[in-house]
Parts: sequence; C-alpha cells; structure tokens
Amino acid sequence: MTTTEQPTPSDTDRALPLIGDPAPYFEADTTHGPVRLTDYAGQWLVLFSHPADFTPVCTTEFIAFTELADDFAARNVALLGNSVDSVHSHLAWTRSIEEKLGVRIPFPIVADLDTKVSRAYGMLHPNTSGTAAVRAVFVIDPEQTVRAVLYYPMNAGRMIPEILRLVDALQTSDRDGVSCPANWHPGEDVVVGAPKTQAELDARLADDSVKLADWYLATKPGTAS
Repeated sequence: MTTTEQPTPSDTDRALPLIGDPAPYFEADTTHGPVRLTDYAGQWLVLFSHPADFTPVCTTEFIAFTELADDFAARNVALLGNSVDSVHSHLAWTRSIEEKLGVRIPFPIVADLDTKVSRAYGMLHPNTSGTAAVRAVFVIDPEQTVRAVLYYPMNAGRMIPEILRLVDALQTSDRDGVSCPANWHPGEDVVVGAPKTQAELDARLADDSVKLADWYLATKPGTAS
C-alpha cells in the first residue's frame, strides 16, 4: 500500500497567533525609526497590515485610520501599519498622500522587507499572494496579549470605525466585567454573565437592577468610560 507524502510546513503554514496568546515579539524599522513590540507595553496596540504601498484601497484605509487616529489615541491605543515594502517606499507613498489628498499619516509603518513580522502574525496567505500581506488586524492589550484578530481579503477595505468599536468593547468588558451584545456602541446596555448555580439564578431573578429577557439573558445600563 502506498502513502502520500505530506508536505513540510513552511513559515507561512505556521499556526496563527490566537486570541489570548502572547503577541509575537518583533523588532523592525519603520517610517518613525526602529520599534519593538515592548515599546508598546502599557498601552493598547492595533497592528495592521496592507498589501502594498501606492495601491488604491490601501490608500483609502490609511486615510480612514488617520481620520480616527485621535480617537484611538484618546483610548490609549497606538496604531502601527505593516507591509513588505521598504521605508523609502512607505515615505514616498505617505508623502504622495499628503501632497495629493492633504492627509498626513501620523503613525509609523513597518518596513517588513524580510517578512518577519508578516510571518510571525500570519499576514501572508500563499493562496492569495506569496509576497503581499492580506488586510490583517491584531488588537493587542497593554499586557501584550492578542485580544482580537481580523482578516479581510485584498479587494475589500476595512471598516475602521468597527475596529474602534471593537476596542471600546474590549476596554468596557475589561473595566466592568461585562460583555457587549451585537451592534453595541458605547453608552448602550451591556450583557451580564449568565448564572452558573441555583443560588446565582435566584439572585438574578430577584435583581431589579438588570433587565431580564430570560434567566440566562440579562442586560444593564453601560457605564461611561
């Protein structure tokens, strides 16, 4: 009986960082100088990749990130772009955006020529492209743990307000010990955890501070950030 030889996994086949994993460490050159993952300890980080400089959808995304950069900063969130282009390409591209569209990109962009960052974070998807990163987003918390992972195809731009909303939900959950329901926005009701014992169930049914849809589904007003 013959067997089929299994291919040897490559760097691009490695397991992707999962939610709850430590964020993979990196050191890299950027448009703002060298950076390390540990430079962001104590704050939130949105690390995102784009396929290439001087491309139309990526340009719209960078403008959209810039439009909300102050909102991210107000939440103690740093933005860090990444692609396999060089620093010189990044600088020429951002200069073009400023000259042609009047938008100055305020955050650094990693020049990942050796693809170390892209490979560590699973940003290269060989069936899409062997060299260009897909539109990946990693939300990393102040303890440098991966808290959320988003992937978009090359032909669909990201909704940047949704990434900001996701950060709001994570920070609200951490602060108040709650969850955030579908389509939630800051200031709206949040979900409280379901009872795990009969005593907790009895207490829940007697609690006038929550809104009960059923014994397992209850909400309460959200608190201001």
